[in-house]
Amino acid sequence: MIPFNQLKPMHDLLADEIHEALRRVADSGWYILGPEVRAFEAEFAAYHGAARAVGVASGTDAIELALRAGNIGPGDEVITVAHTAMATVTGIESTGARPVLADIDLETYTLDPLRAEAAITERTRAIVVVHLYGQPADMDRLKALAKSRDLLLIEDCAQAHGAQHKDRKVGVIGDMGAFSFYPTKNMGAYGDGGAVITSRPEYAERLVKLRNYGQTTRYTHQTRGTNSRLDEMQAAVLRVKLKHLDEHNARRRAIAALYDAHLQSVVKPASAAHRRHTYHLYVIRDRNRDELMAALKQRDIGTLIHYPIPIHLQESHRNLGLAPGSLPRTEQAAREIVSLPLYIGLGDADVLRVCAEIEKLRG
Repeated sequence: MIPFNQLKPMHDLLADEIHEALRRVADSGWYILGPEVRAFEAEFAAYHGAARAVGVASGTDAIELALRAGNIGPGDEVITVAHTAMATVTGIESTGARPVLADIDLETYTLDPLRAEAAITERTRAIVVVHLYGQPADMDRLKALAKSRDLLLIEDCAQAHGAQHKDRKVGVIGDMGAFSFYPTKNMGAYGDGGAVITSRPEYAERLVKLRNYGQTTRYTHQTRGTNSRLDEMQAAVLRVKLKHLDEHNARRRAIAALYDAHLQSVVKPASAAHRRHTYHLYVIRDRNRDELMAALKQRDIGTLIHYPIPIHLQESHRNLGLAPGSLPRTEQAAREIVSLPLYIGLGDADVLRVCAEIEKLRG
């Protein structure tokens, strides 16, 4: 069996370092917003070349609090994509703002700048751009668009830890970068966690208050906040994972390169110019995707779809008023995409077996 994903092989590689980190926290007697969180925030900010990082409880909270730090709220519209995890839209809606969904570029699966521009109205206040699957979006054009219309630009980097656009890591190109540390991510915690990075001090100051009930000092609340605190255990694990992020991303790129070299009969992920993909997922397209997945399952090869139902076609979001056919590229992607096995611990022989089986079925 070649599973779609496994988390234990990475743990086994890092077990000694992680166990030491967890013991350090257990022995400290300090478990929330303590020295591990402060150290992780400093290290994560430095890794990205950002002035500040603020740890929060999840990637969804990271999007919500970044928007709230930018004064986005009820009555505002925020442009994003329908081809993303529900967390992106949930973070927007949690502020009281209305998500406006625009179509994607079918090669990179990221927000099409022209479609984003067409979606702007007098109520638009922000864009949340998703670096999906580890592929950076077209940040030159999106940043220029946001600047020309005076819009807040938030980068959803939940799947793009360590990815680069030209010579800059994602997360520092817009006003703020929102990260998830869900366990399956390229840099995952041992539970939920998230962070927002920024080089704007006013946003960082607001984020620190918002994540902890709006407190300025203990029992003194300047604004309405929430409980969204990264805990010490997760921060300690993440400090270990951060040290290995680049080498693990290099392995992911090596696995992707094997897939690229040996798959000929399906649509492979694009490698966009001046963008450094980190392959959180290796996503191919096939017109008979469901048949292909079923055949691979019979051959003991696991696959998944990210994501089978676009946000605008979910029953929960029919109130957005987008009928089937309104986002044609998004809907085509949802019909055809399939994610192949890719994780730390996946061997070259397994990758070649997946390729060989696909080519037998499609060659």
